[in-house]
Amino acid sequence: MKILIAISSKEYSKPTLQVGMWAAKAFNASVTIAYVGQKISAFGTSDVGLAQESIAKWGIERPGVQVLEWAFNYLAENKYITPETAKAGFQRNTLVDRGKNRVELHLKGNYCEGVDLILRRGDIIPELRNEVAQNGYDITIIGRSKKRRMAHDLVQYIDSSIYIARDLAPPEGHRLLQAVDDSKGTAKALVYGSQVAKAFKMPVDVLTVSKRESFGKGYMGAHKKALRAFEKVGIKPVSILKVGDPVSEVIKTATAKHLIVMGVSHLNPIVKFFKGSKPLKVINQCNSPVLIVK
Repeated sequence: MKILIAISSKEYSKPTLQVGMWAAKAFNASVTIAYVGQKISAFGTSDVGLAQESIAKWGIERPGVQVLEWAFNYLAENKYITPETAKAGFQRNTLVDRGKNRVELHLKGNYCEGVDLILRRGDIIPELRNEVAQNGYDITIIGRSKKRRMAHDLVQYIDSSIYIARDLAPPEGHRLLQAVDDSKGTAKALVYGSQVAKAFKMPVDVLTVSKRESFGKGYMGAHKKALRAFEKVGIKPVSILKVGDPVSEVIKTATAKHLIVMGVSHLNPIVKFFKGSKPLKVINQCNSPVLIVK
């Protein structure tokens, strides 16, 4: 598994980084921690020597590198990187310019396959989309943005599952709320949900909501399949069947201690833009962390 953790600042990104590294440790995944900063103009670097041009272009004293250094210190303090790597400290002169607005630093991990710190320059959505497209991440982890369209655009345009982190909380204190219906996205969401619940030993609630008083064969079949999937990994889930609006019922059921897992919507993009989709509405209206599986 490959995980991309998008961080924005030392002040607001600790929950995002902590959740991402918990997941990387649990799944022995390779992880990349990315900061996207404003693109720097080449103006002013023409007189810089070739050997120092890359460092000057990326602005070593700029906030992006400082945020990467903060992330490095977090990894060192929590023993996510080897003692030798931590002892050597954050060495700015070892940042490697990979071109195409990307600089990276590879670190040796203690619990996961590897840890990369990267700095990209440009608009955040296109840069994260390009990073995912170029390196094939399974999950992108982001914090909850004050910009309402941010989560929408990430889910819409980034070709990986998206985890929206909320407040800092240990995973062992959470329950998993698996939203289940008969849509195409449910099957893969169920695979991820059962893996997460097993890795973190989380109790599970399986929720299916029908708009009608009766539950059709498709909904009941999907619900029973979800219950069996969790039982196969050693978890006895709680079965919840509700009647009403799916988004409203998910939000009513979820607490601050729930991690919501949902499949991505396969609605036409134009329909999604005007009417929205269930996962996007849940992200915008709910205070729980949400994993949207693609």
